[in-house]
Amino acid sequence: MSDLLFPTNTAALSKRRKALTPDTTAAFEAFTRAAFADGALDGKTKQLIAVAVAHATQCPYCIKGHTKAALRQNATEAEIMEAIWVASEMRAGAAYAHSVLALDEMQKAAARE
Repeated sequence: MSDLLFPTNTAALSKRRKALTPDTTAAFEAFTRAAFADGALDGKTKQLIAVAVAHATQCPYCIKGHTKAALRQNATEAEIMEAIWVASEMRAGAAYAHSVLALDEMQKAAARE
């Protein structure tokens, strides 16, 4: 394994993970196939959602993998960037919305003084 913060996910590492937990790995792989199968949402839409969520959760492996998958599903570069902007707004919006918690604590502290 390299000294990088996020090592490359090699075939050897994937094989090792699967060897350590074969049943769980198989279940996760089946779950992934089911989650990304066409249904009420098509595969392209699901991959665009995954790109957005990957950016919100800041997972570099998911960002790379789901961007590639979205492109394979014929998502355009503009669609991918719009999905990323939606994730960015949601993340910023969450911080903004939760500011009322800090404001409430400041108000309580001021009332005690």
